Amino acid sequence: MPLSVEIVTAERVVRTEEAVDVLIAPGSEGQLAILPRHAPLMTTLEYGELVFRRGAEESVFAIERGFLEVRDNRVTVLADAAEAADEIDVDRAEQARQRAEARLREGHEPDMGDTDLARARAAMQRALLRLRVAERRRRRAATGAPRPVGG
Repeated sequence: MPLSVEIVTAERVVRTEEAVDVLIAPGSEGQLAILPRHAPLMTTLEYGELVFRRGAEESVFAIERGFLEVRDNRVTVLADAAEAADEIDVDRAEQARQRAEARLREGHEPDMGDTDLARARAAMQRALLRLRVAERRRRRAATGAPRPVGG
């Protein structure tokens, strides 16, 4: 019996898929692979790529922290933010990376507090994650790999 997967943020249901063979998630202790009939599990998620596969097709998402629950072949991902690879605006992500990089260069200045520095680091982490996920999709398209699930 395959997995049912739902990815949810506070703003929206990002994706719901049935018949998923495997889900790979960025757990707080490392990558998790969830297969059908997985034992019940509740864990935290970190920044990273969430991938699910159905046959040769795969879907990739940029996930920004959250929780993952597995119960009865149903996986629920509650994420602070989640974005499918095909939704990522690469130009906007690159601009965000450049802004964060500039703020981090300013980090040694006395008027930049710890909070500002932490925000700049988080912005850089988000931008790099989004760019990495978009690049993975671009490479897959260039090699003629199968289309993503649901996209």
